[in-house]
Order: sequence, then C-alpha cells, then structure tokens
Amino acid sequence: MSRRFKVVVEWDSDGREYVARVPALPGCVTHGKTRPEVLERVREAIEGYIEALSASGDPIPPGDADVTIEEVEVTA
Repeated sequence: MSRRFKVVVEWDSDGREYVARVPALPGCVTHGKTRPEVLERVREAIEGYIEALSASGDPIPPGDADVTIEEVEVTA
C-alpha cells in the first residue's frame, strides 16, 4: 500500500544541516548536509518507522492528506 506523508524540512543554522521531521509519525526525525540527502534519509526513516509499527502489531497511519507548502520571502 502506498502512503504519502507530509515532511517538514528546515535548515538548522546551528548544526549547519537540514532537519526533516514527519508530523504524522511522532519522533520520526533525521538530518543531512544537503536537501537530497535529508530527503533520502527521511524516506528510509519512514520505511523503518512503518516496519517497526508493523512488527509490534501497532496500527500504521494511513498518511497525510495531500499538502502543498509554499515558501514566501519578504524583505523588511
């Protein structure tokens, strides 16, 4: 079954890396030096999270509704 999850990717200026979290999967967080790296890692983290839920008999969330997030830049 295919599922779609919202992933929030933010730049951590202190750690100088991207951080990705999956709101529908509490604690599912990873990081990477580049956007492609963090997106690959978060895909792996989601797969591992779902495998762990399945192995323990816990329900697997169906995923999030389709979401579009736009970045808006402003100058003040």
